[in-house]
Amino acid sequence: MSAPPPESAPDEAAAAESGTFRSPGANTVRTALPSGTAEGGSAQASAGASNLELLIAGNIRTARSVSFRVNLYHGEPVPHEVTIAWGDGTTHKATVTGGQILYDVRHTYPRPGDYTISVTATDSVNNVQAVNQVQFSTAGSFFVPHAPTRLLDTRAGVGAAKTKVGAYTPVRLKIAGNAKVPAGVAAVVLNVTVTNTTAAGHVSVYPSGRERPESSNLNYATGQTVPNQVIVPVGKDGYIELYNGGWNAVDLIADVTGYFDRTADDGYTSLNPARFVDTREGLGTTRGQVAGQGTFGVQITGRSGIPAGATAVALNVTVTNPREAGHLTVFPSGQTAPSTSSLNFTPGQTVANSVIVPVGADGKINVRNGAWAGTDVIIDVVGYYGAGSKAAFTSTTPGIWKGAPWRLRDSRRLPPGSWFCLAGGYYPMNMDSGNRDGLPIEAYVLNVTIAGTTGAGHLSVAPDPYSQDAYHNGRPVPPPRPTTSALNWVAGKDVSNLVQAKPGPHELVDFWNQSSREVHYIIDWFGEYDAY
Repeated sequence: MSAPPPESAPDEAAAAESGTFRSPGANTVRTALPSGTAEGGSAQASAGASNLELLIAGNIRTARSVSFRVNLYHGEPVPHEVTIAWGDGTTHKATVTGGQILYDVRHTYPRPGDYTISVTATDSVNNVQAVNQVQFSTAGSFFVPHAPTRLLDTRAGVGAAKTKVGAYTPVRLKIAGNAKVPAGVAAVVLNVTVTNTTAAGHVSVYPSGRERPESSNLNYATGQTVPNQVIVPVGKDGYIELYNGGWNAVDLIADVTGYFDRTADDGYTSLNPARFVDTREGLGTTRGQVAGQGTFGVQITGRSGIPAGATAVALNVTVTNPREAGHLTVFPSGQTAPSTSSLNFTPGQTVANSVIVPVGADGKINVRNGAWAGTDVIIDVVGYYGAGSKAAFTSTTPGIWKGAPWRLRDSRRLPPGSWFCLAGGYYPMNMDSGNRDGLPIEAYVLNVTIAGTTGAGHLSVAPDPYSQDAYHNGRPVPPPRPTTSALNWVAGKDVSNLVQAKPGPHELVDFWNQSSREVHYIIDWFGEYDAY
């Protein structure tokens, strides 16, 4: 008896959302094999007399891998030689009895892309061959660095109307086809800034065409100018939406520094966070504050294993001890400083922001202090992009298939005094997204918000060397306390930052509360880099 056919094929949008793709049996093309090839040399069979249908379907496992199945529906109960041509020059072959299913054939593509998977089943007993095909696009994409460019400024009417974004209102921003960002782009890297605020609120950035998520990207208070880096999927119409979740209207600014595309060449390699620059100590540059309107260069390649040819670098940039208000601009060496900003600050403030920036041809980046007075600058490197890196970015969770962004953890919903919020301690969070069969993740893209602060402090994020079982069966010796930081806070202020978190060998990431007061963590998942 033939195996039952799977449910009818969903539309393309539903398939992408669920992480499945398929071609129904009705798409099968049957042909008769040449006469005399059947067992015993019988006459040529008629393809029209065969009812064999190939129902083919796949499930996306990771950024570049799939699990595939073939149902030989209505096939004669004789051996069929089945060949799956993956579309990248490789094949999988198996012998399957007609009416049965070839289950869970797994394949990893060498790079992201759009592929045609072709399945051929040959019944040499009855001289019939059947073929079916399905179009498949990998969940993952590679990175393309982009010179920092302003796409949105509601103060000047760039990218949207010259007016503030109203309370509890979104503004649409065109990404694909704007500033040479191509059509079909999967996700975009932006530095988003809110300014001219007259009440508290937050900003959420999400793909056009999707329901506004619970997650947020940055929080602001009255009178604040607050930046945060955002990696966000781009809607099918080429747009994203930026939602003002505040009581009053605000101005929004967005600068692009890169995007993710299946035709690109640069994968990602995560690093244990490493401090490259600290002007307070003379690390990586001259000791002493960066003068107002001053610029200094930072050597990126050749340090911490970053190779020559790296095209972009992922940083956490911190300003501390600024003498007056201003901004920093981080940009590739060999170029003129753009009119964009990477980080905004006020006098005496310690503030951090994640930055992804192209690396100049000489392996350096530049940092410009846009204030009129000096400030100290700290730079921690968390990863880099380049053609030699294999990890692809995906914004859909393999195994769970819930599209980014979504809220992963909110400690405000946990019992008071929970381990997650401990002052001066760390929480090893299990980041396993399920259904991966031990395949590692290169890094997680998270937006981390600190709330409920009653004193100053900073957060460090680092890989944990232990397994979940080690903690369940008796807490091991704590790992070394990190010397890098992901974000900084003061009493009474909620603060957010994008974190590209490298996990340990067992998919645990440590969140270190480097302060003497308990705080709340709100962690939103925006994607991950898969090496497979």
